[in-house]
Amino acid sequence: MTVTLHQDDLPADLTFGEAVAVDCETMGLNLQRDRLCLIQLSAGDGNAHLVQFRGGYEAPNLRRLLADPQVTKIYHFARFDVAAIERYLEVTAAPIYCTKIASKLVRTFTDRHGLKDLCNELLGVSLSKQQQSSDWGAAELTEEQQRYAASDVLHLHALRQRLDEMLEREGRRELAEAMFTFLPTRARLDLAGWDEIDLFAH
Repeated sequence: MTVTLHQDDLPADLTFGEAVAVDCETMGLNLQRDRLCLIQLSAGDGNAHLVQFRGGYEAPNLRRLLADPQVTKIYHFARFDVAAIERYLEVTAAPIYCTKIASKLVRTFTDRHGLKDLCNELLGVSLSKQQQSSDWGAAELTEEQQRYAASDVLHLHALRQRLDEMLEREGRRELAEAMFTFLPTRARLDLAGWDEIDLFAH
């Protein structure tokens, strides 16, 4: 595994193929208060690229990739990441595949849909969450932080493949795709203040 840390943007010549795994690290879970600190990306090749934001969010190369309609973005819990990217980079990072939603649609025999659980149960991979609550706004990220951040994207391609097989088996692929398509709207509702309200409720 190679983890490459970039400052404020990706190199212009870096490509990720037709699907890129994406994750974000923020100062907390309040999208209005807690700034975006880091975006992690992987092509599914065992390597990760981290973009640390220290001088602003212009990031033209990263924004171009995230907005590219020809590149699927694979997330775990896309709702939060898509909203954070929309809030700070001002792009809609779609089209989307969310491993958490896919898991909830097909793994109805359990309520364990966290990334650690999916990697362990579907791939036999054990993830450490020790750095989950560390200071992502620090000027210098430790090697432990970088390895943790990378681990959040390294296995998403493989999870997508396994979950796609289950979606096909259970006849729920179209339902999953409809939910993935709706996610940018759900993220915008969160940003607009409807994060805790079900607008479809009576």
